[in-house]
Parts: sequence; structure tokens; C-alpha cells
Amino acid sequence: MTDRVIHFESTPNPATLKFIFPETIANETFEASSPQEAERSPLIAKLFGFPWTQKVFLGSDFVSVTKADWVDWNVLAGPLKGLIEEHWNSGGEFLKADGGAQTSNEYDPSDSPLVRKIKEILIRDIRPVVALDGGDIVFSSYEDGKVFVTLKGSCSGCPSSTATLKQGVEARMKELLPEVREVIAI
Repeated sequence: MTDRVIHFESTPNPATLKFIFPETIANETFEASSPQEAERSPLIAKLFGFPWTQKVFLGSDFVSVTKADWVDWNVLAGPLKGLIEEHWNSGGEFLKADGGAQTSNEYDPSDSPLVRKIKEILIRDIRPVVALDGGDIVFSSYEDGKVFVTLKGSCSGCPSSTATLKQGVEARMKELLPEVREVIAI
């Protein structure tokens, strides 16, 4: 069998690179900001073996790695790509099953009709665009015209995340749902 190859690209967050796979590697997203949080993902646990690793986000077909400021991507990118490819080509697991924990973007029978619409817009319109930049956006709550979300992956801590949130996410929500007055990242 020929080794499978990934490629990487920069993201709007200069501290984060996105490593892209040509196929699905996970059926859910997962993020870790410490070795202790990485236990569900053998790959992410391996990446936290390096002192420069700040955060790792696993998407359906990509891995976003956020590094410390004291090291440059021109030194890390190639070897990191090789390490991730080696893990993949050796049959390494990306994400262990957790017993079916629900993410907050999934529909819940107790959701109000408006919350269902908000989640639908996030899933259909917003998450795919955010994933292009190596991140994710997760619904947290809705209260008094305000949608609260959590930004993950390269979006968390990105210098342009406020613009994305206000000019992209909030504008789209207001366009489709007049009840929404504001979208806030928590």
C-alpha cells in the first residue's frame, strides 16, 4: 500500500496551521488545550509531547495545531506533517469513542423552535465556512436575542475572529432570524 499524504496550509490565526487529509478521519470534532484533555485522541496526545504545542483541534478531515510564540512554523511544519502522516499511515487512531456524548450543535428534543433554527444555520451555513479556516463554532445558548457560541480550533484566539463573528456569523443570523440581535463568543 502506498503511503497516504496530507498537506498543510496557514489559517487566519498565525499561530495555527491546518493539516488536511483527503478523507474523513473523525465523525466528530475534538479539541484539547493540555495533555490531560488529549486522552481521547492518541494523535493529539502525541502532539502534546512537544513543549511548543498550545492547542490541537481535530475536525472531520483536518487537524489544526496551535503553537507557542517562541517557535516558527518554518521549523515545525515539515516535521509535524511527517509525524501526522506517520501516525495515519501506521493505522493510528485519531479519536476514541466516548460513549456517544452529545455536542451542543446536535438537535435536542427540548430545544425551542428558535434554538433549532439557530443550530440548523450553524450546521448548514456557518460551520462549513469556519472549518475551511481550521476551526469550528459550537452553540452554547440563546437568551434575550443573544446567541452565545464557543469558537474552537484556529478560530479561538485568532486576531480576525471578532470580525468573522460580527460580520459573518452575526450578520447571517440576523439576516435569517430577526429575533437574533447579537452573537457573542464565550
